[in-house]
Amino acid sequence: MQNELPDGRAPSSPRPPPTSDDIRDQLERVVNSPEFPSVGRSAAFLTYVTGEVLSERGDRIKGYSIAVEVFKRSAAFTQDDPVVRIEAGRLRRALERYYLVAGQNDPIRIDIPKGGYVPTFVWNDGANSINPGDPSLSGPRAQGRRLMPIGAGAALMLCVVMIALMLPAYLLPALPKIPKAQSEGPTLVVAPFANLGDGPKAALYTAGLTEELLTALPRFKEIKVFGRETSTSLPSEVEASQVRDKLGARFLLAGGVRVSDDRVRITARLLDTDTNEILWSQTYDDDTKSGDLFKIQSDVANKVATAVAQPYGIMARADATHPSPDDLGVYGCTLSFYGYRAELSATRHLEVRDCLESAVARYPSFATAWAMLSIIYLDEDRYRFNSNANPAPAIERSLQAARRAVQLDPGNTRAHQALMTALFFNQEVPEALRVGEQALATNPNDTELLGEFGTRVAMSGEWERGAALLDRALALNPGGGGYYHGTRALAAYMLNDDKTSVIEIKQADLQKFPLFHGVAAVIYVNAGMMDEARREALRFNEMRPDFVPNIVAELKARNLQPGDRARLMADLRRAGLPASDEARASMLLPLPGSSVLVPR
Repeated sequence: MQNELPDGRAPSSPRPPPTSDDIRDQLERVVNSPEFPSVGRSAAFLTYVTGEVLSERGDRIKGYSIAVEVFKRSAAFTQDDPVVRIEAGRLRRALERYYLVAGQNDPIRIDIPKGGYVPTFVWNDGANSINPGDPSLSGPRAQGRRLMPIGAGAALMLCVVMIALMLPAYLLPALPKIPKAQSEGPTLVVAPFANLGDGPKAALYTAGLTEELLTALPRFKEIKVFGRETSTSLPSEVEASQVRDKLGARFLLAGGVRVSDDRVRITARLLDTDTNEILWSQTYDDDTKSGDLFKIQSDVANKVATAVAQPYGIMARADATHPSPDDLGVYGCTLSFYGYRAELSATRHLEVRDCLESAVARYPSFATAWAMLSIIYLDEDRYRFNSNANPAPAIERSLQAARRAVQLDPGNTRAHQALMTALFFNQEVPEALRVGEQALATNPNDTELLGEFGTRVAMSGEWERGAALLDRALALNPGGGGYYHGTRALAAYMLNDDKTSVIEIKQADLQKFPLFHGVAAVIYVNAGMMDEARREALRFNEMRPDFVPNIVAELKARNLQPGDRARLMADLRRAGLPASDEARASMLLPLPGSSVLVPR
């Protein structure tokens, strides 16, 4: 026959779906490829779910069944343990990479669509597929199913639609590229702490400390902590490589407890499972006579969690310096956010805003990204960074993003921090401080929240309390953002502590942040360092020429009290800037459509 294809089919007849043998051959091809992970449970995961579908048990594939069958969890497994979700993300990325590299010309493509764990199987030309979620495709009917052939008119219409969809990619500005990777952030396994002492007291301390750690660590939403079921299934001496291979976790927290008479010594260490490197270790000693068991356990757990899990902590710094291939993409936006907060420059602000906007477009339920975006939107207004053409005011967008973050995850510390800050700049100070107090009670060891709350308290006039909160944040996390050193310097200035104010402003060293130079100017004036004061005042005016002509409004927007505003304006005049006092400013009116002030 002239129009017959080599396999005997007519040109218009569709290709039948892959058979069970076709799929098994492809599965073997994938899992035996050097381009598919040879460590971890990806191969076992893929083999299990594929076998279930081929055995017509696709409806049985759930997170629970995978946890029990593949990861050998007990029947008490709960969704608090994220092992299946994390490993599913790794498997999706492994398959994507395989088909980009070794499997480009394979006959069949296997995928695990997001939202579930049931695989799909398609010919690599994308013509036909088996979708186990469709009941009409299960059993013998699946083998005989045929798709309706596409007629010439329908094919022409399909081409037109495809062209219409592709044109915007060439005509519109490209969105910032986010690598396809998980959004979960760094993953941590807590091994049961080893009992290094004798008797029931040591065993009690050991079990209690592990439990406290599993309570304190998950409060930090930028990380994912494997649940109690995972921890209790591990031996205390588990190797880091085993955690990497079997669970796919990037970090392992382990340690031991030794009790001798009335003394207890706790050692803790954080390991990078990729390199087996000890990233951090610490020893804690206590006297059981001076404190009760529960207080000691809670105190140590909080100190460990603060050191390793918080923003700017050990895990975040390890990821920022040597990011794992599994921690790219949306999580990279959160790392960039903290990099921006440490620098506070307009350039970094724009990069992070673009990244976060793309992140929430792809992952609209990612509460932490919404919270960070709220703060970024607010910075458009309070710092005059990268105002855009959006008709909605920056403060309105900031509030909306913060409220969405809280709605998505009511326990998210970063979401409450964002809401507190947005409310503060919306002149809702009592409500802002109430939100901050509640968030701090939930996670008192989150130094990013602690520093921001201390800043808001200080700016509202409680300089002494604000300074104490900032001191606590800086003591818990000396490597935190320079922003908090700058606010602590301003608090010292308001408290007439010249020595501390000079030390703190030098530690802040935010050269790309305009307001840093304004604060430095008044501090140096107060300390009698006039050359430094004039230099900083000049730099401030160069970076923010609009600030001094509108100084009363700028300071009121930050909720500074009248006496504090008067002092700042007087010292800026001493530093050489033409800052009017508030009484004189009240006699001035802005020109229509201008920020320039003229006499009434």
